[in-house]
Amino acid sequence: MSVRVRVPASTANLGSGFDALGMALALHDVIDVRETESGLAVTVSGEGAEDVARDESNLVVRAFRAACERIGFAPAGLALHCANVIPHARGLGSSAAAIVGGIAGAYGLAGRPLDDEALQLAAQFEGHADNVAASLLGGLVVAWCDEDRFGAARVEPHADLQPIAIIPAESSATHVTRGLLPDKVSHADAAFAAGRSALAVHAISTRPDLLLPALADKLHQDYRESAWPSTIRVVRELRAQGVAAAVSGAGPTVLALTTDGALPRAVDVSAFTVLPVAVDRTGVQISPLG
Repeated sequence: MSVRVRVPASTANLGSGFDALGMALALHDVIDVRETESGLAVTVSGEGAEDVARDESNLVVRAFRAACERIGFAPAGLALHCANVIPHARGLGSSAAAIVGGIAGAYGLAGRPLDDEALQLAAQFEGHADNVAASLLGGLVVAWCDEDRFGAARVEPHADLQPIAIIPAESSATHVTRGLLPDKVSHADAAFAAGRSALAVHAISTRPDLLLPALADKLHQDYRESAWPSTIRVVRELRAQGVAAAVSGAGPTVLALTTDGALPRAVDVSAFTVLPVAVDRTGVQISPLG
């Protein structure tokens, strides 16, 4: 039995929606999962091929094993091939894609459809559900946690959206940039975040003309400026030119949400890779192989 898993990248936060808003992007890792007679074989190509583990510590393998335990499936052996496209440690959900890919692979080999337990398990790996829910469901997601139970609701993004990922060469570790955030924020900043994150859902789904105010943030981006000053410079300059821009996830990638697929020439992005990327509207896909 073999399956192919195609899992999209994701962008999270979308301005003020810290740990709550995510959106899937049409940049896909592909994982071929095959049951074998015994042992573990992992091969990797593409992004991170030189650094990704080939043993039980591999994130895809760990997620696969956890899902197998959760659903009561015990393959004799496992062979994985990971063809990675999503840049690693850039704020585009590469770890979430690996987690979702491993879980989807287990469900696919077991012949089971993905269910809410897949979301629970993926979010437990990540600690929050925004990126993993986007990779699972596609489109725009609103994610939350009620005590120890995660939830996510999918919202269809507007057809005119043309996202652009502006990707720097340097990478960033989420645990490091989270450490730059204060333990408390003012009531005024919390109220600002609540209003703008709600507006972001409306703007992304229904009113793209409101994207610029919708993606404004006072909750986390400025606190992280010391980690990636060039990222924050690009966000500010794009916004000054009328482009709805925000830090993608934990950074350092900048996400520009446009309806024309263009960036103003006045903003210097020469040190970045500019990647137009569509919204992924389907989420993770599982198909049989052979």
